[in-house]
Amino acid sequence: MAYLRRHIDEKLKEWKDSANRKPLLIRGARQVGKSTAIKEFGKSFRYFVEVNLEKQPDLKELFTTNINVKQTCEKLSGTLSVPIVPGETLVFIDEIQVCQEAIMALRYFKEDYPELHIIAAGSLLDFALEELPSFAVGRIRSLYLYPFSFDEFLMAQGLDAKIVYKRNANSDNPLTELAHKDLVEQLRTFYIVGGMPVAVAEWMNTKDYISVSHVQNDIIDTYMDDFSKYKKRISPVLLRQTLRSVALQTGKKFVYSMVAKDIRSHLIKEALHLLTLAGLIIPAKHTDANGVPLVAEENDNYVKYLFLDLGVMQAMLDIPAADTLLASEIDFVNKGSASELFAGLELIKYQDCYKKADIHYWQNMTKNSQAEVDYLKVRNGIVLPIEVKANKQGSMQSLWVFMRKRDAHDAIRTSLENFGQIYYYDTEDNDKERHVDIVPLYALSNV
Repeated sequence: MAYLRRHIDEKLKEWKDSANRKPLLIRGARQVGKSTAIKEFGKSFRYFVEVNLEKQPDLKELFTTNINVKQTCEKLSGTLSVPIVPGETLVFIDEIQVCQEAIMALRYFKEDYPELHIIAAGSLLDFALEELPSFAVGRIRSLYLYPFSFDEFLMAQGLDAKIVYKRNANSDNPLTELAHKDLVEQLRTFYIVGGMPVAVAEWMNTKDYISVSHVQNDIIDTYMDDFSKYKKRISPVLLRQTLRSVALQTGKKFVYSMVAKDIRSHLIKEALHLLTLAGLIIPAKHTDANGVPLVAEENDNYVKYLFLDLGVMQAMLDIPAADTLLASEIDFVNKGSASELFAGLELIKYQDCYKKADIHYWQNMTKNSQAEVDYLKVRNGIVLPIEVKANKQGSMQSLWVFMRKRDAHDAIRTSLENFGQIYYYDTEDNDKERHVDIVPLYALSNV
């Protein structure tokens, strides 16, 4: 099967050529494409050494607390019959989470063998990192990988020209109506297929939604099977219930009692923590958003959780592809809060890949107020509210409330509309001018 290009490819090339290179730790949920991307990157080296510590457990003995990394590389080279030559060899340690000593040893590659290119990855890696007494801060660089973004989905189909066209579009220079409609239809497909690499590959090969759903169900089974590897004090049944409840509560403040009425909240909280470590869910936390950083005013009592992948989530909930394919534009955007999830995931995928992504929302805490802004982004030191809407008739009262309370001039509305803008003079606030950029959902990478 041909390799499907990812944005991580360019990041890996930059890392390869960096003068101040550190050992690289690729982090992300199972099956988001970590190993595949690294193996493809390995083709740019003369030699490629792959160590899988889960499949080759005997090699774990090479990683000790008193490791000499150059001697370890000599032993690896002799054992695997592949030369390890600085500048010519990429060493890839996969499933490194099964050996804490190997994780800790990465720091010594920076100190004692900085000229060697070495990358590590693993599923459930964050579980191992949480249990380490210390992590080599400053000596190892983490790179976070997520499922395909919408732009990567277009790249997989060879539609690079469309990506460039929409990246250059704005309110003064919107897309042609034909291009806009085509991208909306591509978006419909992406809602069903999602961004898991094997699902995208299946769609590319078959163009069959039923075949894609089979692949997505296989992914769900894999995640469920993993639950037995999580901390033993949490029941796999509770983890399954919690994950499904996250899917059902998409776009809403998470309510523990909706998982199970007879389970103590601290157990559900632990289940949410473990699912977050596994990368299957991502918390979107409420913040008062009086300024930056947004994290300074987080309220942990108000959290919405984003499911890792829209396609897999809809497969878990048995939502038929026809519901998306045949929906009107308004129903398409509003169906099961899918667009709010899509928008949140897109905003996460385009954050700095060298730091763990975070995402926030705002809700008016004034009594009897229902105002809520879907997402917040910081741009040029200013808090930018982002609302997901069905169409131009959609009410934006929550957005106006936020802008009034925080004296914000700019905001973004994302929907199925073409690019545009709104100027609004707030009669409730001395006719202050407010400006809203309209950005199509398919163009959130522009933001």
